[in-house]
Amino acid sequence: MSGTITKVSGPLVLAEGLADANVSDVVRVGSQRLIGEILNMTGDRASIQVYEETSGLGPGAEVETTGMPMSVELGPGMLDNIYDGIQRPLPEMRAASGDCIARGIDVPALNREKKWDFVPVAKPGDKLRAGDVLGTVQETSAILHKIMVPNGLSGELVRIESGEHVVTDEIAVLRDEKGKEHALTMIQRWPVRIARPYEKKYVPARPMNSGQRIIDTMFPIAKGGTAAVPGPFGSGKTVVQHQLAKWSDVDIVVYIGCGERGNEMTDVLMEFPELKDPRNGEPLMKRTVLIANTSDMPVAAHEASIYTGITIAEYFRDMGYDVAVLADSTSRWAEALREMSGRLEEMPGEEGYPAYLASRLAQFYERAGVIECLGQDERRGSVTAIGAVSPPGGDISEPVAQATMRIVKVFWGLDSALAYARHFPAINWLSSYSLYLDTLAPWYTEQFGESYMKNRTQAMHILQEESELQEIVRLVGQDALSPADRLTMETAKMIREDFLQQNAFVDEDAYSAYAKQYRLLDLVLRYDAACREALDKGVDMNALFVIPAREAIGRAKMADAKTFAADYDAIEAQMKKEIAEVIAGGEDA
Repeated sequence: MSGTITKVSGPLVLAEGLADANVSDVVRVGSQRLIGEILNMTGDRASIQVYEETSGLGPGAEVETTGMPMSVELGPGMLDNIYDGIQRPLPEMRAASGDCIARGIDVPALNREKKWDFVPVAKPGDKLRAGDVLGTVQETSAILHKIMVPNGLSGELVRIESGEHVVTDEIAVLRDEKGKEHALTMIQRWPVRIARPYEKKYVPARPMNSGQRIIDTMFPIAKGGTAAVPGPFGSGKTVVQHQLAKWSDVDIVVYIGCGERGNEMTDVLMEFPELKDPRNGEPLMKRTVLIANTSDMPVAAHEASIYTGITIAEYFRDMGYDVAVLADSTSRWAEALREMSGRLEEMPGEEGYPAYLASRLAQFYERAGVIECLGQDERRGSVTAIGAVSPPGGDISEPVAQATMRIVKVFWGLDSALAYARHFPAINWLSSYSLYLDTLAPWYTEQFGESYMKNRTQAMHILQEESELQEIVRLVGQDALSPADRLTMETAKMIREDFLQQNAFVDEDAYSAYAKQYRLLDLVLRYDAACREALDKGVDMNALFVIPAREAIGRAKMADAKTFAADYDAIEAQMKKEIAEVIAGGEDA
């Protein structure tokens, strides 16, 4: 069915004559067949957001509806690939049209020529239902892709074909209860704005190890959890997102570059193929899907890119994998919503954002979680959603940051003062929080004993005390503090510089395993405890602050995990010996 354009306003196109079309249908606009999506309908008039540049379009041009909602193609070939916001593969688009992407170009999301070795798991005669695994494809050296029965289908498997196939080949035939036969391929299509179904949802109870000490120890996120990374320009949001993408102990990473600068996306594309996955030594791209929708790409596509990414993540989750979705940044997505809302002449909310901003954000983050997958074999998967927020001027009282904070359970607040002081990650330990601490505590206790959470609590208490003492220092100077308070300041400095501060560009320090994090913090707190015992005996505090063991603790974080494990006992013994010598010297005096 086709209609006619009556008005063009930037990415918004109004058309009439589309009485049989539906909201969310994909349409082709104009002679160049630009891709668009219907936002709302009034009679036969449709408001369409076009995902490409609309210059040259005018009234009278034809609009043709496809009758299908905005959907993604799901199947082998998504990993180690880079898409735009509406799942068009950028490498293949470049091969077809050169460096400047032609408007209206139509390239399938999954390669139709590459053959995949399909290995059946089910056999003819099996009774299958939605979510059951038909067979597997070794998509990359790191990930085994499971081909599943599409949602809404169940019945008896009539035929299944092994061997090499392209994604459009018929690989199986399923006969439903009515006797109708359905041909199955390796492709599934799914509307991006609808969450994929699951059997059951669980409370997240295992942490996602990111290798970043301030995150894992102080403000952990659970697998299947939600987190926000707000911060002003230059505070390190993108580097935090890159670190999470590189080192998180998830099976698959979906990185969405939504409306950010192109050079940041270029860094990802240059770095990831060279980086080795710490779990298997394979290139990191082998388990990564990149969605590049940078600031110079059409605004309307920023809004679609978030949904495209979370739908791809849900598909891999349904295979039983742990997936991390990193959106950089949701502020650009919200700005795209604001622009389209303004052009639709909707009643604006705070700062011009649409009144439904909070509910749209909630719809995105609520698609995260730990679930039991559909199907007869018991599989569990998870989607962890982490969104960067870029509030103008770093003001987190603005609507996007506030709406996000009401939804997510982890808040890593980036601080420009820390960034300017070259303290990275610039996560402010006084304003950040994690609501997963109580649910994750049993896991930490099981792995490391009760001392892990006790150390974390004590370290936070010392940092908070330091903040209060700094007010006194500003008024009367450090010399007015008691020896115990001076020690608190020194220990807090060690926690900040030797534990929380981390260099993303030094291999030995970019990633810290849980065991190393636990022992490093434990060393700092043992130093604090030993010094307090010495102060009770009247020892000169300045002598305690300059012992060589203190420098050894600071250098320990730069050692690799194996060396650090061997040095841990030696550093502790050295520290005890030197403090004992200071005590003995004080008694002799």
